[in-house]
Amino acid sequence: MKTVVPQTLRKLARAAAISVGVAGTVFGASAAYADTTLYVGAYGGSFEQMLKKDVIPSFEQANPGTKVVIVPGDSTTNLAKLQAQKGKAGMDVVFLDDGPMYQALQMGFCGKLADAPVYHDLYDIAKFKGGNAVAAGLIATGIAYNTRVFQAKGWPAPTSWQDLSDPKYKGRLVMPSIKNTYGLHGLLVESKINGGSDSNIEPGFRAMEKIAPNVLSFDPSPGKIAELFQSDEVAIAVWGNGRVQALRQQGIPAEFVYPKEGAVALAMGMCVVDKSANEALAQKFVQMILSPQAQAILAESAGVAPSNKKTQLSMAVAARVPSPAQIDKLIRVDWDVVNAKRAEWTQRWNRQIER
Repeated sequence: MKTVVPQTLRKLARAAAISVGVAGTVFGASAAYADTTLYVGAYGGSFEQMLKKDVIPSFEQANPGTKVVIVPGDSTTNLAKLQAQKGKAGMDVVFLDDGPMYQALQMGFCGKLADAPVYHDLYDIAKFKGGNAVAAGLIATGIAYNTRVFQAKGWPAPTSWQDLSDPKYKGRLVMPSIKNTYGLHGLLVESKINGGSDSNIEPGFRAMEKIAPNVLSFDPSPGKIAELFQSDEVAIAVWGNGRVQALRQQGIPAEFVYPKEGAVALAMGMCVVDKSANEALAQKFVQMILSPQAQAILAESAGVAPSNKKTQLSMAVAARVPSPAQIDKLIRVDWDVVNAKRAEWTQRWNRQIER
């Protein structure tokens, strides 16, 4: 899950323009098999498969003549596609991490969400400013640790963000790059606990200079991080609770920690694309994703805490996602401030931290 800087977005948009043109042919071919085809830009991999298997069939059944097609891609890619498809047929609904979603809102890519009862059942943290986007679910960024390594070393479980600079973790830490949301969250929270803020990042960079000697890898790839955990090369990482759940599902001995200073909120944003050719159906899809039934599926399959307060989870699933009490304590990011500074911070990160 990534946030994209403007320069990267422009480059990707040029490439995406080509893919959108090609996709138009594919979209047209697919539409021939249904009265209405709804195109949903969503994360690929396990998230895409979960939607196809457990969510979309019931939506299509409830809306006869409808075909839902997933356009897979991470937040960076799908934001670029939104930029490229301006004035062209393309996605009707899109999932984006909160940072890129705020960029999409600033660029006018998201239409107004139609009022519906389900929106009154959401946690406040799930609501985006302006009413044009909403969080499909909530993820916590905190600390992941390898229980097998910790047990072998006789180390106590980490409890604080300040533990990341402990010399005993030298060469055993994964700190995703600032180009990734988890890495950016790490920088922001280190700034906050050391006297700074989203608008005063200096303490964060000073803290990161102390943490950097411990870093084995800045690679944010889930596959790479899973490989390092599996081989016991890494002991500790800055990561999300959902990613840790995925590790555990692979049989990898990992646990997630909510640091005492607070974990950081990562909202899985969702919006109806402005001027969608299928707006009414797109609005229904967003509302369906926010229903307690769909929210329970997202929690079980993707480790995403429900945005809807009325969602009922089994004890086993509830233990794997942020609880309502933990959601209230999650640290929020001021994306208007952060997105404006992101390119500048990335250049500085490359010079000072990831060398």
